[in-house]
Amino acid sequence: MKNKANNLIMRNAVFAWIAAGVGCLLLLPLIAMQFTTEVNWETADFIVMGILIFSISSLFVLVARKVPSKYWLVWAVLCAVTLFYVWAELAVGIFTNLGS
Repeated sequence: MKNKANNLIMRNAVFAWIAAGVGCLLLLPLIAMQFTTEVNWETADFIVMGILIFSISSLFVLVARKVPSKYWLVWAVLCAVTLFYVWAELAVGIFTNLGS
């Protein structure tokens, strides 16, 4: 399994898979907007979240290519925490008023 993961991360096609995954993730709020008024995203929200998720995922891939595989979990957690912090900051503004 480790060799298979290494092989996928080393190929540049991984960025196409990341883009496809980001597109699928962004379908969730788009579909939710059709059924409820609680989800109210504008075009800019989709663009910002798409760029944020794609860039954090790409950053993980680029770092994973450089560091040994035993540190991948640490980098994955760090990238996830960064993603969720920036997302929360943009949504509601935890430490700043970016989301307000």
